[in-house]
Amino acid sequence: MPNTLNPLELIARRWQPSARFVRRAALATVVMAVIIVVTGGAVRLTQSGLGCSTWPKCTPDSLTPTAAMGINGYIEFGNRMLTYVLCAVVGLFIIAARARHPRRRALTRLGWAQFWVVMGNAVWGGIVVLTGLNPYLVAAHFLLSTALLTVAVLTWQRAAEGDEEPRDLVARPVRQLAWLLVAATGALTVIGTVVTGTGPHAGDAKKVHRIPLDWQEITQLHVDFVYIVVGLSVALWFTLRAVKAPAAPRRRVLELFACIAAQGVIGYVQYFMGLPELVIGLHMLGSALVWICVLRAALALRDRGPLPEEDAVVPAPSDGHEAPGPQVAAASSR
Repeated sequence: MPNTLNPLELIARRWQPSARFVRRAALATVVMAVIIVVTGGAVRLTQSGLGCSTWPKCTPDSLTPTAAMGINGYIEFGNRMLTYVLCAVVGLFIIAARARHPRRRALTRLGWAQFWVVMGNAVWGGIVVLTGLNPYLVAAHFLLSTALLTVAVLTWQRAAEGDEEPRDLVARPVRQLAWLLVAATGALTVIGTVVTGTGPHAGDAKKVHRIPLDWQEITQLHVDFVYIVVGLSVALWFTLRAVKAPAAPRRRVLELFACIAAQGVIGYVQYFMGLPELVIGLHMLGSALVWICVLRAALALRDRGPLPEEDAVVPAPSDGHEAPGPQVAAASSR
């Protein structure tokens, strides 16, 4: 009895995507993760968090929003539908990574990790709705989105490099400084969710429970961590110059400087203008971009060699005849 192949194996026998296609598919997952962060913020800022009153349906009697629910229902439901788009993009990456020769199990594992984070966050979002936008659960919902973005950035990085053992490009203290910067930026993000949980934009026009902390004090703590992140970024830049690090890591830190500068301007504008919704949305976008730049700066401090050459690809047998000899695919782009 012939062996039964799973669908991914069947696709891999008939389609060999290029290394560039896999990298672009990985980048698409990063873009979609950022979009999910921004649109989730739009749901809260337009007071549409309970636009759909229940989950997984939109109302107890309808899967989709009704005209009586107004624009808020459509905004909330539209954000739910984006989850399916995100799943499709992640699925495309998983298929492309699996079909790529030689097979790189690390990439497919990262793709599946993204898929399960998406599924978990979708369920968590439903719990947020069912609990009436509990601020602690809302904060965790955002942090799960940040976790998805983290895995997506790591996937994008791994799709552009080889599978050799990591080789450090700088001394250990420099790498420790970079990961300290990552930790400080992570703490900044967590504190930002607390600021949101104490602030005026609760996500719904009705009275919603808020975190019982002083908003201005938490905001000041958030600003203090901004200064810490800026200071560590400057220290990393001068350290990389002092040790004559390769150009790529220094370029990543310059990209981080640009994102931090833009994010700082947006942050002060939103504070002094009384937290306008549009500016807060831009601040959430900036938060995602800063996190991406921080991760890329840290990951640029090691090298895993070039992308592996493509294996010989043997077409699947058809019509009961013996398969022709192996065909050597073009070498992958570097």
